[in-house]
Amino acid sequence: MSLLDPRFLARLEALQLGTRRRLAGQLAGDHRSTRFGSSLDFADYRDYHAGDDFRRIDYHLLARLDVALVKLFEAEEDVHLRLLVDTSASMATGAKLRQAARVAGALGFVALVRRDPVTLHTFPLDAAPARFAGRGAAARLFAVLEALQPGGETGFAAATTHLLSRRGPGGVTVVVSDLLTPEWADGIERLPAAGHDVVIVQVLAAPDLRPDVVGDVDVVDAETGARLSVSLSPALADAFEARARVWVAEVAERARRAGATHLVVMDDDDLEARLLGAWRSGGVLR
Repeated sequence: MSLLDPRFLARLEALQLGTRRRLAGQLAGDHRSTRFGSSLDFADYRDYHAGDDFRRIDYHLLARLDVALVKLFEAEEDVHLRLLVDTSASMATGAKLRQAARVAGALGFVALVRRDPVTLHTFPLDAAPARFAGRGAAARLFAVLEALQPGGETGFAAATTHLLSRRGPGGVTVVVSDLLTPEWADGIERLPAAGHDVVIVQVLAAPDLRPDVVGDVDVVDAETGARLSVSLSPALADAFEARARVWVAEVAERARRAGATHLVVMDDDDLEARLLGAWRSGGVLR
């Protein structure tokens, strides 16, 4: 089964990444800037100076007024999309890693169609982040995402530090993770320091919010292998669920205080409905 349905991709083509920050990109992307550039939307005139592109002279005004004026246009610039995808062992629960790959693929596709560059980072730390540019790179992005395999400990704080060490133009950083790590708060607080818009997409499976078994069981940490023998009664399962939902709310609040957008997606959610519905109204896409 392909990562994303072609009909879904066709609907994504009409969208672009949302960003609140002023852009100063280097590629010919499709996002408005406050600088003058080379889009098709006329903005103003200024006097011609030696070295200016003579093709921008308004020759109608030159012939009529004998004044050489250069047309100025609103700039359309690139938004660098940085995808930080969790491939730790806990992402093997349910279809979390597959859903994370689909989220990253959908957002990456939107960027590539709009000629925005995309960089894919994974954690535990990858050796060499992959960079993609242009619509033709979408198939390669999808192939890399489909090949991701879960394993190892999360290492979220180290991953954010590594990402921050890679300076570049402003843009959007999207973290796709279950955040099942004690480092989740530290990692979230570090990310906005890069000066990007930050989106935290928390991908969860039903057992993350409520145990799917009761009775005497051995609970095994998927990442460390630590074991804990517990007796799971319905009441304890209720308490677990209540605490899990408080934790998700805490993540959302910490993200809000850091200036980041927080979104939750379950591993069996209809991603198309999410992206084209709540995520558009939330400003992640427009």
